[in-house]
Amino acid sequence: MSDSAGARMNPVTLLAALGRWTLGIIAGAGRVAIFAFGAVTHIIRPPIYIREVWLAFLHIGWLSLPVVALTAIFTGGALALQIYAGGARFNAEAVVPQIVAIGMVRELGPVLVGLMIAARVTSSIAAEIATMKVTEQIDALVTLSTHPMKYLIAPRVLAGLVTVPFLVGVGDIVGIAGGYTVAVYSLDFNAANYLQNTVNFLERLDIISSLVKGCAFGFIATLMGCYYGMNSGRGAQGVGRATKSSVEAAAVLILAANFLLTGVFFSV
Repeated sequence: MSDSAGARMNPVTLLAALGRWTLGIIAGAGRVAIFAFGAVTHIIRPPIYIREVWLAFLHIGWLSLPVVALTAIFTGGALALQIYAGGARFNAEAVVPQIVAIGMVRELGPVLVGLMIAARVTSSIAAEIATMKVTEQIDALVTLSTHPMKYLIAPRVLAGLVTVPFLVGVGDIVGIAGGYTVAVYSLDFNAANYLQNTVNFLERLDIISSLVKGCAFGFIATLMGCYYGMNSGRGAQGVGRATKSSVEAAAVLILAANFLLTGVFFSV
């Protein structure tokens, strides 16, 4: 018994397992990078399937507006309440409009929109493409001389790149409006002063960083859905596993990208 336990705790065995895990991560990153490169090249090369692009814009952009708006307005309102309660300890309640504006535009707006897109769009894309693979519809596209990357992947990734920054902009505005509503009608702030402080405090870099983050998060969310859908296993379990893995990967990569982009834009 002790010999088997010692074999399990052997440093060489642990090192070998760590090496296999590291190589697996590197290989997976390489496959995703190759897939992303292929998706981008198919976006910029003809032909363009206009109908598929339009449907992707509708599904990713327009149909995501309600959930994005609801998420942002409640987040902005809660943020105003929290900042007011915290600022009251130091007689700094007046900073509510400034902190709500910068918090929503720099961080909460892009991140929450990105995570909602990952939950709603990434899972949908992965399930749809994985089901097409299981039912051999992708093989049928190849038989009809239609490249799956061109027909399935490029329209969705393009829609994510274009529509998610727009959704982030809407989320920023609605989130600030939520904070404004709570501050003015619940915390007795002056409406004109609140709006003036918000406008004066925000800078152009804040807005640019928010939209750039939206572009990056849209690319990540749609790419992960497409990648895991195209590489799903067979059967219902394969579809479910691909859907789950796509959302997990998109959420983690969005948070990691947010950290990196925040460092790029606002590093001292």
